[in-house]
Amino acid sequence: MELTLLGTGAPAGLPRPDCPCAACATALGADARAATAVLVDGTLLLDLTPGAAFAAARAGHSLGGVRQVLLSHPHRGPVVEVPAGLPQPGRVPDGRELALLTGHRVRAVAMDGPGTGYAVTGPNGQRLLYLPPGGAPAGLEHNGAVVCDMVLADVVERPDALAKLRAVGAVGPTTDVVAVHLDHDVPPGPELRRRLAAAGARAVPDGATLTVGVYEDVPDVPRRTLVLGGARSGKSVEAERRLEAFPEVLYVATGGSRNGDTEWASRVAVHRERRPGSWRTAETCDLVPLLAADGPPLLIDCLSLWLTDAMDSVGAWDDAEWADGGERALRERVRELTDAVRATRRTVVAVSNEVGSGIVPATASGRRYRDELGRLNASFAGECEQVVLVVAGQAMVLRG
Repeated sequence: MELTLLGTGAPAGLPRPDCPCAACATALGADARAATAVLVDGTLLLDLTPGAAFAAARAGHSLGGVRQVLLSHPHRGPVVEVPAGLPQPGRVPDGRELALLTGHRVRAVAMDGPGTGYAVTGPNGQRLLYLPPGGAPAGLEHNGAVVCDMVLADVVERPDALAKLRAVGAVGPTTDVVAVHLDHDVPPGPELRRRLAAAGARAVPDGATLTVGVYEDVPDVPRRTLVLGGARSGKSVEAERRLEAFPEVLYVATGGSRNGDTEWASRVAVHRERRPGSWRTAETCDLVPLLAADGPPLLIDCLSLWLTDAMDSVGAWDDAEWADGGERALRERVRELTDAVRATRRTVVAVSNEVGSGIVPATASGRRYRDELGRLNASFAGECEQVVLVVAGQAMVLRG
């Protein structure tokens, strides 16, 4: 199957009319997007949007051969007139299948909100799944689902939709996930591409023609990532965002619980509330066995608290103990951890604090902790495919 994306934006388009936000202000040229509409093999049109005929002409196609127009969502934009010669748009009831004379089969997929998803099977067996804006499939079960060759979905607003598809086996390593219905939630350009790549997805400009079943452009998700940042920089949010599109994540909280500390309990509660309900939590600093075991992706938050626990265990705060084997014991603990990161087969996203950017701690123990955290970060980063520094909520890729 060959797809032409006549538009890839949200129903209101990007930039939104009269919106003063920074994302809309920078959505220019190839980053400007009309409402999403997809032309399949020149014969099936998924969603009819204003200017669809002109968009097709700009992409070198015509709507003259379209035999079926299907709508995926309630229209929330300018009034759309049906171009002359185009069939009246319709919708397939959930669970029903429509067979076209061209050999395409279209099955309607129930969603968890207003709208309909469409699973399109081409004459040669290629499988495409198209989801409406803000929607995720409902009632999915792991019953031998067939892997889709391509998925067009609202990855930015609903990363959990991708997680659900991965959980039932409908999205695999070779599935080409293309983000559509793009709005002003994420600044366009490099930041959008970076966030999508971390989820195993990509974006293409309006007018792009894609061949279903060609996998060369499927981005590789980094298997090991270190996210650095200062206090309240947004590093934990960045780390969590990287795994929102994956099911069954194990969140490893190295801070543990602190009886009677209500402020700490409040911090922990905020973290838990923003994590997907399908994630599990383990409160431990024993990271090596987790890295050695098979299982779902690990999100480790954070290495700085792991180091505090490790330094406690070797008596690093006492100068005499530090000199009498404590330093050597800590080096061994760090080496064991980094060796485990090197050998792990799991997907890992770890968080750590970036320290030592100017202020020198007033105490010897504070300076010792600062130095050891710098060494730990450098060692851990050396075993990661991607390293990211978060400053004021903005992520800068240092490696990868």
